[in-house]
Amino acid sequence: MKTSLFKEIINMAFDSLRSHKLRSFLTLLGIMIGVTTVIGMVSVIQGLNKAFLSELEALGSDIIIISKHKPGVRITSDEERKKKNLSLEDLEAIERECSLVKAVAVTLVVDPYSETKIKSGNIQNLDALVIGVNEKYPQVLSVYLPQKGRFITSTDVRHTRRVCTLGYEAAETLFPHTEPLGKEIRIGPEKFTVVGVLQKRGVIFGQSQDNFVNIPITTLMKYYPYDLSNLEFIAIPSKHEMIDEAIEQIINVLRKRRNIGFGEANDFEIYTQESIISLYNQITSAAYLVMVVISSIGLLVGGIGVMNIMLVSVKERTQEIGIRKAIGARPSDILKQFLAEAIFLTTTGGAVGILAGYGISFIVKLTTPLPASVTMWSVVLGFLVSVSVGLFFGIFPAQKASRLDPIIALRYE
Repeated sequence: MKTSLFKEIINMAFDSLRSHKLRSFLTLLGIMIGVTTVIGMVSVIQGLNKAFLSELEALGSDIIIISKHKPGVRITSDEERKKKNLSLEDLEAIERECSLVKAVAVTLVVDPYSETKIKSGNIQNLDALVIGVNEKYPQVLSVYLPQKGRFITSTDVRHTRRVCTLGYEAAETLFPHTEPLGKEIRIGPEKFTVVGVLQKRGVIFGQSQDNFVNIPITTLMKYYPYDLSNLEFIAIPSKHEMIDEAIEQIINVLRKRRNIGFGEANDFEIYTQESIISLYNQITSAAYLVMVVISSIGLLVGGIGVMNIMLVSVKERTQEIGIRKAIGARPSDILKQFLAEAIFLTTTGGAVGILAGYGISFIVKLTTPLPASVTMWSVVLGFLVSVSVGLFFGIFPAQKASRLDPIIALRYE
């Protein structure tokens, strides 16, 4: 196609859009919605992916989680209820018998339905979690390093001491204007001495990672209600390349302690960072599926609109087509003209949709804690899809225009 002809086609397409503004806008609306959905949702999901993977990397790549339940949404069933709870004796057995395990941390949350209040004088923190841990937490999960003071020690755990470490936000809430180290707080009726404040971790998925109070797990089990089914261990291997062997050792120790026979399934769950990522990918794939469905509906509606407006345009310009053919225009020239107009329509809609997607991403990032990041591949995908819709839905009207008999077209009124 010559440059002059190409410019002429673009100018005619632009004139067609400009002379039928409302009709053109309604035609482009479906394309705009479809492309905006793709860009907007991909930007949010990609932002969440980055934040999630960053958080996992901060926890460490070698973590082994031992739990009663599988990761993700727990469905209470007879099979799940029959599983044996983990115990501190299991923890001791793993530490004692698993030579390839470097350290094991333990975590247990105070029953949230107990409404255990956390106070410092007249100041309350109603949202902070109370988590029982052992002294291995900073070694296993490096994000739990103290910013001030120290972490809970083995002596604290062994002697059931009433000491605690505060997450950064919990410390800011309970002690807004004073140094928390050495001060006392109340967790329910019991007094605890603050021995450390942990480093700030920030927010992920809109949830603060710093609003908690750590106490020795033995102290939690002595003074507070808890659900032992929520007890979890987090282990790390002696060496990264030995993670599979370490998992095998843990499985063997727990199966032996629970008298699980040969061929019987484990009544506990062991998963790694890769398992968590796999579960997360399954969740986000469902979001991508919803995105595809919504955007496909918008693009289908937009494509049908493009076909309709092009058919109307062919009918309105029948005499023009006849004149062009009479002075030497070939059917291929007419085909290219109307096909280019259809693509111009959908590409315009796609461009507006891309800008709207950027706008949604910016607004989400500005007004919510959700991270959002527009990726180049989603922009390219949105553009290519809009061009493809114009090509696909524009072929039939373009072919109809190119096949018009010039004599009949000239007589058309």
